[in-house]
Amino acid sequence: MSRNLLSCLILLGVASTPLAARAATPFELKSVKIDLPDSDKMFEGPGSDAINNNCLACHSAGMVLTQPALSKQAWTAEVNKMINNYKAPVAPEDVGAIVEYLANTKGAK
Repeated sequence: MSRNLLSCLILLGVASTPLAARAATPFELKSVKIDLPDSDKMFEGPGSDAINNNCLACHSAGMVLTQPALSKQAWTAEVNKMINNYKAPVAPEDVGAIVEYLANTKGAK
């Protein structure tokens, strides 16, 4: 009974809505310009060349350096995730150096 009553109320509500309000509003996409923060900060210290050359295309050094400290195993998993899941164009010969740099700089103690 309540199901029939609910159906009638919905039907009555739709029928009482003006036709103009029910008409589909046009969907329009607009270009938007976004200015992202620019950072000249780079990774520093031994082994920083590999991470600067491979990771700064997508990440700022500041963003990476504010991540929680992780074990070397966890940093290895993160770097592999960037390569395998997000298709980061990391040179295979630089993976070890990147992991070492992250483990030395942001490694769990």
